[in-house]
Order: sequence, then C-alpha cells, then structure tokens
Amino acid sequence: MDELTVILRTPSPIEADVIKGLLDTHGITALIASDLSRTAFPFALNELRVLVNNSDADRARQIIESHRDEVGPARVVPFGTEFEPLERAIGYRFRDRGLLEHALTHRSRVHEDASGGVIDNESLEFLGDSVLGFVIADLLFRQFPQHNEGQKSKLKASLVSATSLGRLGDKLGLGDYLILGRGEEKTGGRQKLALISDCYEALIAAVYLDGGIDPARTFIERQFEGLIEEARKTGAHATFTEDYKSALQEWLQSQDRGLPVYRLAAEIGPAHRRRFEVEVLVNGEPVARAEGKSKKEAAQSAAKDALAKLSAETA
Repeated sequence: MDELTVILRTPSPIEADVIKGLLDTHGITALIASDLSRTAFPFALNELRVLVNNSDADRARQIIESHRDEVGPARVVPFGTEFEPLERAIGYRFRDRGLLEHALTHRSRVHEDASGGVIDNESLEFLGDSVLGFVIADLLFRQFPQHNEGQKSKLKASLVSATSLGRLGDKLGLGDYLILGRGEEKTGGRQKLALISDCYEALIAAVYLDGGIDPARTFIERQFEGLIEEARKTGAHATFTEDYKSALQEWLQSQDRGLPVYRLAAEIGPAHRRRFEVEVLVNGEPVARAEGKSKKEAAQSAAKDALAKLSAETA
C-alpha cells in the first residue's frame, strides 16, 4: 500500500470536506485525519489534515493550488467567504471564522463525521444562553425601573424564549448557514425553529469569545431593540410571546376594562386551504380583526392588533 502524505492542514471541517470532495472528483482518494482530544474547551479549534497516497500528492497539490485565492496561502476559494453575508447581517466580522463555523455546527453533523474533527455547538449554546441572559437582565433593570422583580422576570422569559430566539435567528437567515448532517438536512432541519434558536445562542457565544462582551452586547441590544420597545408600549409583553390573548387580557384587567370576547367573523377559501377571520370585542365593541390558517392563530393575531391599538390610545 502506498504511503500517505499530508497535502493540506486546516482548522475548518468544511474546508477539509470540500477539498476531499474536490480531489474525489479528480479521481484522487483523500482521507481526513485529526488528533482531536476531547477537552473542557471544545471551541479551541483542532487542526485537520487531508491526506492522499504519496503517488497522488503532487497532482493533488496542483489541483488545490488551481483553486487557491490570491489573498494568502492559508485559504482556498471560496472557503471563509461563505459566511460573509451572515457577518453583514449580524453586523460583526469575525477575526476567527472558525468560531462562527463552530456555532453553526449541529450535533447531527458530528454523528456523521468519521474523522472526529467536528465539534457541535452545544457548549457554545450553553455559554450564549448565559451571556444573553445577563445582557437582557441588565437592559430590563435599566429600562424598566418601575417594574418589580416578578414583572422583569416574566418579561425576560418571554424575550429569551426559544420561540423568540428562533424567529430572530430566522430573520437573520441562520437556517441557510446551519452545518447539518445528511439526515437532519433531509428532514427540514434548516426550517426548524428549535435548531435555529440553539444556533442563535451559540452565535452570541461566538461573538463574545471572538470580540468580548462589548460586541456581544451591541449585537443583542440591536437585535432586541424592537422587542424592548414593544414591551414598553404594551406594558410588559414582548413581540414573540405568542400568547397575545393572555397579554391582552392582563392589560385590559389592569385598565379595569373587562375581559375580551372572540368570535369567528368569516371562513375563507376551500376546505383544504381554509382560512379564518376572528374578531375581538372589548365591552361589546369590535376592536380588531385578523386572519389566520387556524382559529387559534387568527385569535392570537387579533389579540396582538387589539393590544397594540388600545395601548397606543392610552399612551
């Protein structure tokens, strides 16, 4: 058997995989090797090595060289640039893009990787949850001094809920950048809010590790600005709580205005694509009407519109 020769060293699992695929298309069998040791700090990137038979080494290097970027010897086109749209979306450019890649890596990719050089984002998710919680708590402490501890805790819980983070991450397009295993890819992992929510927390940790608390705080404050402002208008309820009916009821009770009543106003479309319109009444008067794919969804939307309208009237 021919001896193996290392023709590329990289900290990036993506780069190693793409190089292997590139060589495979040219009829050169490549292997990926790693000396990964499981440490308490898995975000410390491990070096991966791409190896080929010694007889193929010169040709493999020529193939790789033909795809190299002019910016330097360490990267190969288009590696590293694939995350630039995401960096623009989050308003932060990583010094160590390996951290960003780590934050985007789901455990399904690890389970399908034979090299042992891929680490999932769960440890970053744990850290990101703590960083996010600290920054949000600090924001609420400063911006809602009139609220008691219970109110702040309730608002914080709604702001950092999985639903809230999933939708914020979805707006950033995180699903498009998730590094998934083939099985998760086939089952629609890129559209799963739970995966996006976890990745969002890991992304916060990556920003923190790469640049410190200041850029992490800036990112979080910018991301949650709209939710904080809506919470200010509605009293204590954030945009993505998804329980606008409860929020409206609590607000009306605080204003001594009685309980809301919901009624089905219309059913639209054929049976297989039925949509519903629900109207919300306060003290017998219609306040808002909204449409949804289910009665529940329409009622929540109507409650949201009613809460916004009524709170604006009393502002």
